Amino acid sequence: MVAMLVASPVWAAEAESEAESEIVVTAQKREQLLIDVPQSVSVVSGDALENIQATNFSDYLKLVPGLQLNQTTPGFGRLVIRGVNTGGVASTVAIYQDEMTFGSSSGLVNGAILAGDFDTFDVERIEVLRGPQGTIYGASSMGGVLKYVMKKPEIGAFEVRARGSVEATKGGDESYLGSAVVNVPLGDTLAFRASGFYRDYGGYIDSIGTAGSDVESNINSSKSYGGKASLLFKPSDNLSVQLGAYLQNLKTDASNNVDSDPRTGRSLYGGLTQSQYVPEGTDVRYRVYSAVIDADLGFANLVSATGYSTLSQSFRGDLTTQFGGLIEAIFGTPNNFFQGQLTRVERVTQEIRLQSPESDTFEWLIGGYYTREKGVIDQTFNAVTPGTLTPIAGLPLLGEARIDSRYRELAGFANATLHLGERFDLTFGGRYSGNKQSALQVSDGILAGGPNTLPVARSSENVFTFSVAPSFEISDQATLYARVAKGFRPGGPNILAPGAPADLATYGSDSLISYEVGVKAETADRTFGIDIAAFHIDWKDIQVFGQVNNFGVNFNGGKAESNGMEFTTTLRPTKGLVFSLNGAYTDATLKDDTPPQVGGLSGDSLPYTPKYSVSANADYEWELGGETSAYVGASVRSLSKQPAGFDFAFRSANGRQRYLPAYEVVDLRAGVDFGKYSLEIYAKNLFDSEGKTSFEVPGNIPLGAAGTAVIRPRTIGATLTAGF
Repeated sequence: MVAMLVASPVWAAEAESEAESEIVVTAQKREQLLIDVPQSVSVVSGDALENIQATNFSDYLKLVPGLQLNQTTPGFGRLVIRGVNTGGVASTVAIYQDEMTFGSSSGLVNGAILAGDFDTFDVERIEVLRGPQGTIYGASSMGGVLKYVMKKPEIGAFEVRARGSVEATKGGDESYLGSAVVNVPLGDTLAFRASGFYRDYGGYIDSIGTAGSDVESNINSSKSYGGKASLLFKPSDNLSVQLGAYLQNLKTDASNNVDSDPRTGRSLYGGLTQSQYVPEGTDVRYRVYSAVIDADLGFANLVSATGYSTLSQSFRGDLTTQFGGLIEAIFGTPNNFFQGQLTRVERVTQEIRLQSPESDTFEWLIGGYYTREKGVIDQTFNAVTPGTLTPIAGLPLLGEARIDSRYRELAGFANATLHLGERFDLTFGGRYSGNKQSALQVSDGILAGGPNTLPVARSSENVFTFSVAPSFEISDQATLYARVAKGFRPGGPNILAPGAPADLATYGSDSLISYEVGVKAETADRTFGIDIAAFHIDWKDIQVFGQVNNFGVNFNGGKAESNGMEFTTTLRPTKGLVFSLNGAYTDATLKDDTPPQVGGLSGDSLPYTPKYSVSANADYEWELGGETSAYVGASVRSLSKQPAGFDFAFRSANGRQRYLPAYEVVDLRAGVDFGKYSLEIYAKNLFDSEGKTSFEVPGNIPLGAAGTAVIRPRTIGATLTAGF
C-alpha cells in the first residue's frame, strides 16, 4: 500500500522522493500510512515549510484546507477548523508538540485566543486533524488538532545547517531572520540535537495623530526568538528515551489592528493607521519540557509521555478612548488610560499507553491520561500622564481584578482497528474523562465596584466521547471511509461582574457529533492524487462569550451546525513539476438564539469562517548540472467574506451581521540549490492585498472606528542557507 500527500505543495525534488516512499503520520498515536487513516488529515513537511518561508500560522494556512486564523497580534490568535467557533475563550482546536498538549483546557485562561504559534524551523512535519478528536486527544479538540512533529536527534549522523533572511515590506521597516541547527552523535546509543531562531519583523502601521493620538511610524514591529534541545538515548531497538526542551518568546510593540469603518471593515484615513495614545505591547512566552519513553515489550509497545509546560502573556492595552474621558470627567484630570494584564497557565501532563504491534486482524491501543493546570489572569487599570507611562498621583484605586484557577483531569481511553478481510477495516474507540475545577476571583477599585472577593467557585463533570470509522479499500490506490465522532469541551466556574446573577457562577460543557465521509485515492504511479471529505456537525449547549457590566462572562447557548466539504488534489505531470489545489466550503450557523448578552440570532453565521477558501500552488524544479538545481513556484489563496462576531444592535439596525471583506493573496518564490548552499528569493502578498483577520467592535478607537487586523503588506525577501 502506498500513501498520498494530502497537503501540498511540496518541492519537486521532495515530491520525487515522496513518489517512491510512503508517507507516515501519527494522527492516531501510532505510525500509520496516511491513506490508511480513516479521517481527514493534512500533512505539511518541514521542507515544504522552509521553501515557502513559513515560520508561523499565517504563513502556512494556504497549505491546509479549512484551517482559518483569527489573529490581532503574533501569539494572540484563534484557530478555527470546520467553523467550530462561537467566539468563546475556551479552545476548540488542540495544539500538540509531539506527545505534549499545550495551552489551557479550561475557559478561564483564554486558551482559545492564545493558541501556541510555534516557530516551524527544524520541524519534521505538521499534521492537521480535522473534526473532533476527543477519543485520543481529549477535551478542547472538538474542532480538530494541530500537531507539530519535531525532528528527532539522529544517532550516527552529524549535521550543521544555518539560514539567514532579509525582507523589505511595503511602507514598513526591514525584517531580519536567522536560524541554525546542529545534530551531534554521542556514541552508538546517544545523540543530541539543538536549534535556535531569531525573527525581527519590521512594523508597517503608523499612528498619524487622529483625534490627538500619537504621531509615530511603524509601531507594530515584533520579535520572535527561542530554540529547542533534545537528547535521544537508544541502547537497543527495543528501548528509546528522549528528553526535550523548547523555549520561545514573542514580543510585539503594537497589534496589527488598523482603524476601520465599523460597517464595512475597510481601512480608514487612506492607509494602515492605528490611533495610539499609550504605546501597547505584548510579551508571550512558551516553555515546553518533555520526557518520552518507548519500550517494546514484545506483545505490545509501552509509551510514557511526561510533560511540563507554561504559557504566559503580558500585555498593555490602550483604553484611553473608552475610559480616559470618564476619568477626566470624574476627577478633572486629563489622562491616558491603559489596562495591564498577565495571563499564565502552568501545566503538568502524564500519559501512559500500551499499543499492540501491527496485525492483519486486530490492532489495539489503551491508555491513561492525567493533567493538572494552574491558571491566573491578573488585570490592572491605570491612568497616566498623557505622553508618558507615569501614574497620575492622588487618584483612588481605579481597578484591579484577579482570578486564580485550577483544573485537573483524569481520563482513560482505548482505540482499536478490526481488519475484516483484506479490504474492510473498522476503527473504533472511546474515552471516559472526569475533570474538577476551582476558581477564586478578587477585584477592587471604583471601576470594579469596590472591593469584592467571591467564594471559591467549583465545578466537576464526567464525559464519554467516542469515534467509529469504517473504511473500505476500493483498490491498492483508493480508500473510502466514513467517521462518526463526538467532541467535548469542559465547562467550569465563571468570571462574574459585580452584581451579576448567582446562576452565572458556572457554565456548562458543550459537545458535538460529527459525521464525515471521504475518499483518498491516487494513480498507481502517484502522478495524481485526491483527498476529498464531506461533513455535517451537530453542536449543542454551545459556549459563547458576552458582557455583563463590562465584565466578560461565559454563557451556554443553544444549538449550532456546520456543513461542508474539503478537498486536496496533487498533480505531477512530468519530472520536477507539481501542481496542487485545495479548498473548503463551510456553512456554519446558529440554530438557536444565543443569550441576549451575546447577541447572536438563529441563522447567523459562526464567526471567522469564510464559506469558500481555495488555494492553488505550482512548483517546478530542474537540474543545472552537477549538484546544482533551480526552482520556481507560485501560490494563490482566495477567501470569501468572513462573518465577524455576534452583535445584536448592528444586526437589528442593518438586517445582517458584520463581515470582513473577501481577499486574495499571491506569493512567488525562486531559488538555486548548489548542494551545500542555496539562495532563495521570494515575494509574499505580491499584489499588496489588504486581507483582514479580525473585526473588533466596539473598538477602543476614537471617532467610533472599529479595529481590524491586517495581514502584512507586500514583502520581498531573500534567504541564504548553508549546511553540511
